[in-house]
Amino acid sequence: MKKYISVIIACLTLAGCGVTIEGEQYRQQTPAFELTSFFDGKVKAWGIVQDRSGEIVQRFVVDIDATQKDGALILDETFTYSIGKGPEKRIWTITKNANGTFTGNAGDILGSATGTSYGNTFNFVYEMDLKVGDTSYKVNFDDWFWAFDDDTLMNRSYIKKFGLVMAEVTIFMQKQPD
Repeated sequence: MKKYISVIIACLTLAGCGVTIEGEQYRQQTPAFELTSFFDGKVKAWGIVQDRSGEIVQRFVVDIDATQKDGALILDETFTYSIGKGPEKRIWTITKNANGTFTGNAGDILGSATGTSYGNTFNFVYEMDLKVGDTSYKVNFDDWFWAFDDDTLMNRSYIKKFGLVMAEVTIFMQKQPD
């Protein structure tokens, strides 16, 4: 009996390590976030990555050049790190589907990302082969964006392996003047 109780406690503890956000709760919140309106021109972003213990393992700035071409949103991202290392460049190609969802692709993303809008919130989910040192890990990203106003956005990403949050990314984004 003690063995079963230990297993139940272990399962409940692990379940508590996950993060679940319900996008529907943001459907009526304003301002409405329009992906293609926000990402139109230059965007500057400042971010950190924290490991499971909360330690900051990366601090970075991203310069994003957002354009539209042939019905697709192109996000050309250039990263500069002050702590840690990571990709220096990522180019997203994002298209809107007939049902209102979005599909995104980038060179270091496995398969396609799926995006859904919820009022002032946008959720992007995808898999990535994430390089950490000399090793690469297949992880899942649960990426959430919240609009503060037409020019300001907060992004929170949960990096998961086996359903557990292994790291979190926090990014503040701001549209830049032309």
